[in-house]
Amino acid sequence: MIKLGTLVGTLALCIASGPAAFAAEIAVKTLNSGPGGLMVFDPAFVKLAPGDSIKFVPQDKGHNAELIKGMAPEGAETFKTVLGKEEVVKFDKPGVYGIKCSPHYLMGMIAVVVVGDKPENLEAAKAVTHNKLAAKRFEPLLAQVQ
Repeated sequence: MIKLGTLVGTLALCIASGPAAFAAEIAVKTLNSGPGGLMVFDPAFVKLAPGDSIKFVPQDKGHNAELIKGMAPEGAETFKTVLGKEEVVKFDKPGVYGIKCSPHYLMGMIAVVVVGDKPENLEAAKAVTHNKLAAKRFEPLLAQVQ
């Protein structure tokens, strides 16, 4: 039998924790080969709610994740994970984020993260220029943003 005081205390703790208690963490692998070809993030397109996180998981050595300049909502924090190290990045600001693997960006290793329901920076993100392979991979990913 649960005491009323214990139940009330537990309920109060849950309420005090607020939305952060329900934030999700999505794992994104960095791969030499996977869905979409060579040098890829898996998945390469991720939809999050504000406050959710991505755990970048290097499955193969030599990969990281870095925010691409101009491909983030205004005021979003920049980040660059350490090569070969599993790291968690929290996404608070709604919008479109372009992510690259620094060593393999020239090979088209990119990803798109959409936070929230109304990505107001979509046109600005689409206007950023990339090398040929990255541009080719960005096109279908950005087409998924609504």
